[in-house]
Amino acid sequence: MFEKEDVLIMGIESSCDETAAAVTRNGLDVLSNVVASQVDWHRKFGGVVPEIASRKHLEFINPVINEALAEAGIETGELDAVAATYGPGLVGGLLVGLSAAKALAYALDKPFIGVNHIAGHIYANFITHRDIEPPVLCLTISGGHTDLLYFKELGQYKILGRTRDDAAGEAFDKIARFLKLGYPGGPVIEETAARGEAVISFPRALIDEDTYDFSFSGLKTAVINYVHNQQQRGEDLDVANIAASFQQAVIDSLIAQLIKAVKEFDPTSVILSGGVAANRTLREQLKGELEKYNLPLYYPELKLCTDNAAMIAAAGYYQYINGNYSPLSLNADPNLKL
Repeated sequence: MFEKEDVLIMGIESSCDETAAAVTRNGLDVLSNVVASQVDWHRKFGGVVPEIASRKHLEFINPVINEALAEAGIETGELDAVAATYGPGLVGGLLVGLSAAKALAYALDKPFIGVNHIAGHIYANFITHRDIEPPVLCLTISGGHTDLLYFKELGQYKILGRTRDDAAGEAFDKIARFLKLGYPGGPVIEETAARGEAVISFPRALIDEDTYDFSFSGLKTAVINYVHNQQQRGEDLDVANIAASFQQAVIDSLIAQLIKAVKEFDPTSVILSGGVAANRTLREQLKGELEKYNLPLYYPELKLCTDNAAMIAAAGYYQYINGNYSPLSLNADPNLKL
């Protein structure tokens, strides 16, 4: 049984190729977190096909919601609010989750809450780590985003830098597809890189400039040009070394900008969020750098790094207690910013 003061929020996530629903109690207690993955349908194409993703979301959304309720052991009428991702992401997928959440909230006469997908990734940290205290620096890295944020207080953030072109995760996917390694790109690049060495000199973009922004398009082009040049010379390709060198170039760029911010803002800790936060090499190297400044590094458990609905429900809870509800007229925003 739940106490009367308990707040139960359902979260729904459908921004890319995962159809997910979850229920949280009082923000951070995860009662259920159901994810229906579409990876097998997209792998043959080397990336997410929006039309396929939309159709699969339509197929999965109701069963996933029902499973999340059953796993949490509650009826729909016990929910206090329904939260859903309304951007950024693929517009077709967003519309499926958003429409389902609006319909459920309307039928129950409960508040509907639109959640920024990036904010959800950030709040995933607080599900895993309840003791994080501001001020903190947050590096959010995923297939669509690379953002460096400073939180003076939780809920009060300053955007220090963003990618100017490809996001880090997007670059991983594109290089994995170019090297014919498979999909999703992050895990296969990391696995391949573990068998090689970072001996190829690829560019580290924007490290020395007076900015916290990121850029990975030039690195992507450099890898492609290197492979083409090797092939034209008839030389054998060491794909493991290429993957290791590419991965290290991405990591070096991320760490350089983050450490520059550490020196300027003097945070009490650093948090990682987004799918690329699952990269073990990044976490290990960043942890080693932060130890020089006596700073702890936090990141969500693996299942909360990738797209899920528990993070949306958690972010939705904090909007709920602040009375930050959304109108049912809220539309999907595929290019939504923090």
